[in-house]
Amino acid sequence: MKIVVLSGGKSTERNVSLSSGVKISNALRSKGYEVANIDSFLGIDIEEDQIDSLFKTEAEDETKLIIDDEVLTDEKIEALRTDGTRGLLGKNVLKVCQHADMVYLGLHGEDGENGKMQAVLDVFGIRYTGSGTLSSAVTMDKKFSKEVFVQNKIKTAKFIATKTSKITKDEIPFRFPMVVKPSNGGSSVGTHIINDESELQAMVADALKFDKEALIEEYIDGREFSVAVVDGQVLPAIEVVVDTGWYDFQHKFTENTTTHFMTPPENLDEDIHLEMQEVALQTFEALSMTSYGRVDFLVRDRDIYVMEANTLPGMTPRSLMPREAEAVGISYPDLCDKIIKSKMRYYDELEK
Repeated sequence: MKIVVLSGGKSTERNVSLSSGVKISNALRSKGYEVANIDSFLGIDIEEDQIDSLFKTEAEDETKLIIDDEVLTDEKIEALRTDGTRGLLGKNVLKVCQHADMVYLGLHGEDGENGKMQAVLDVFGIRYTGSGTLSSAVTMDKKFSKEVFVQNKIKTAKFIATKTSKITKDEIPFRFPMVVKPSNGGSSVGTHIINDESELQAMVADALKFDKEALIEEYIDGREFSVAVVDGQVLPAIEVVVDTGWYDFQHKFTENTTTHFMTPPENLDEDIHLEMQEVALQTFEALSMTSYGRVDFLVRDRDIYVMEANTLPGMTPRSLMPREAEAVGISYPDLCDKIIKSKMRYYDELEK
C-alpha cells in the first residue's frame, strides 16, 4: 500500500510537523508500507512518470527529528518557496497524493488542522487520516469549540474572544490571572498567562500576531492531563508536570529536565481518571472527530475542565499520544498503522 505523509506546511508549528513527518514515515515503512514524505507547502519538482519512485521502504535519517525552537512567521515560511508558486499546496503535491492509497496528515497548526487541507483532499476524492473538514475547522478554532463544549454541557474555563488588544479588565467577566491565546493556533505559540492589567493589552496584542482573534480564559490552577482516543479506544490519561514555569513550546518540544510525563497518572483517584476518559469520548463525539484525536484537561480539586481538543495530535519523540499508547502496549509503528487502518475502514463503510 502506498502512503503519502504530508508534513511541514505553513503554520507556526511547521518545525514540529517536519519532525512528526520523518518519524511517522519511518514507522509506516517498518510496517511494510511504501511511503513518500512530502512537504505540503514546498512541494517537489518531479515529472509525473517519476512519482512512483518517491514511495520508498527504507528509513530516512532521523536526525531530522530535532526541532528548531524558532517560531516561524508567514513571511519566513513563504520565503522558503522559491519556485514562484502560491497557495496552500506546493508544486506537484496534489499529483503525488493522487498516486497514493491514503494520505497520512502529519501536519500541525493552522493550514494543516483548520479544515483547508481536508477540504482540498475531499474535493479530489483523496483519502486521508484524521477528522473531516467541518470537524477540523471547528476543533481548531478554540472559540467555536468551546461554544460546542458549553452547548454539550462539557465543563470548560470561562472565556471571551476579542479581535482587538484595546481591551480592559472591565470587559472581562472573570478575575486575574487569565490566559490569552490565539483562537486558531497550537503548541502554545502566542499563549501567555496574564497576572494583572498592566500585562493585558500587550499579551493580547502578541496573541493577535498569530490569528485575527484572541481567546481570553479564566486561569484554572490545576493538574494538567491529556487523553487520546484511537479507533474507539480511550487511552490512559497522561499527566504533564513542569517543575518551573508552564507547559509552553520549549517544554513541549525541546529536551529538558524540568518536564515530566506520567501515564497512567500517579496519585489520581480512579473515578476521576475514568470520568476524564468518559469526557474525552463525549468531547470527541460532540466535535464529530473521526478515527483518532486528543483532548486536553485541567483538573482542579475534583472538577474536570476540557481545555481543548486536537484532531492531529503531535507525533514527535516528545509528544503525548505516543506515550499514552506505549503505556498500553501499542508501539509507535503499531499506533501509526492503527491510525491508517481505522480511517480505511471508515472510508470503506461510507462506500457500502
